[in-house]
Amino acid sequence: MSYLTDSQKKFSDLKFILDAENKSQLTLKANGGNSVLFVFSPEEENLYISKALEIFKENAHFIYINKLVVNFIDTIGWDDFKNYYKDYSATPYKLFKSDSSDTDLFDLIIKEIEFAESENKIPFIVRTGALLGTGIENVNIMENKFVMQMKNPLVIFYPAKNENDNLLFLNFKLASKYRCVLLS
Repeated sequence: MSYLTDSQKKFSDLKFILDAENKSQLTLKANGGNSVLFVFSPEEENLYISKALEIFKENAHFIYINKLVVNFIDTIGWDDFKNYYKDYSATPYKLFKSDSSDTDLFDLIIKEIEFAESENKIPFIVRTGALLGTGIENVNIMENKFVMQMKNPLVIFYPAKNENDNLLFLNFKLASKYRCVLLS
């Protein structure tokens, strides 16, 4: 299907899902979750983000994961980050999503989602490809207690393909589609 035809249907479906009157349907279809996984071909990411910015500019808060990764590295400092990343290369989640009191990448993502909710905006997470190698999965975000209880659903822009009933992040990494409504 072409981008034009495909995007029109997906954005129409997304508007329907985001309508406050459909909140109970979302929770039911999302296995108790409160998220929408908006799937598109990685090659078309810029097109989808541009269209979403146009359609939802008034009532959405766009959270750019790539920028949060850079901010996270900046707080540590590049040299220290490089050393930490080498130390945690087998377990990157310990660097990017840890139980320590230090702010990590996962905390930065959740804080941005909380900000969107405090502004009564729908949080849209974009540039999620930047999560590859961090150990943070879409399901970690979707199952966060705050996300599950928000008034507005979380929309995750997800470069992936649906193949043989499997969701493949960036077209190759098996991904979870639990706790969300899947728009693909």
